[in-house]
Amino acid sequence: MPDIPSAPSTELTTGSSGQRLSAEDVRYAATLTHLSLTDEEVESMRSQLSTVLDFFQTLQQVDTTGVEPTGSPTDVRSVMRDDEPTPSLTRSEALANAPHTEDDYVRVLPVLGR
Repeated sequence: MPDIPSAPSTELTTGSSGQRLSAEDVRYAATLTHLSLTDEEVESMRSQLSTVLDFFQTLQQVDTTGVEPTGSPTDVRSVMRDDEPTPSLTRSEALANAPHTEDDYVRVLPVLGR
C-alpha cells in the first residue's frame, strides 16, 4: 500500500477575500489525486480553490431555518426504464470479448499500489 502523505498542519488563513489555501494545502491535494503541478499551477489552483471556499463561506451565512432539505431544486423523474430481470450471459459469452483472460476470469492490469 503506498504511503499517504500527512495533511498540512497549518490552518486555513483568512485573507481580505476570506479563507485562503496555502501552497502546501494545494500540493497535498495534488498528491492525493496523483497530479503533478508546477509552481505556477499550484498558485493558480490556490487562488481558484480559495475563491470556491469563499463562495461556501457566503453560503454558510444564509439562514435556512424552516427550509426542507432537497436533492434537487426541480421535480425529478426517472427517464430510465423499469429494471426487469433478463437471462444472463454464459461465462464463455461474457469472456468472449475480453482482451485477456486467465482461467475463467478477465485479466486486467493492477490498479492499486501504483
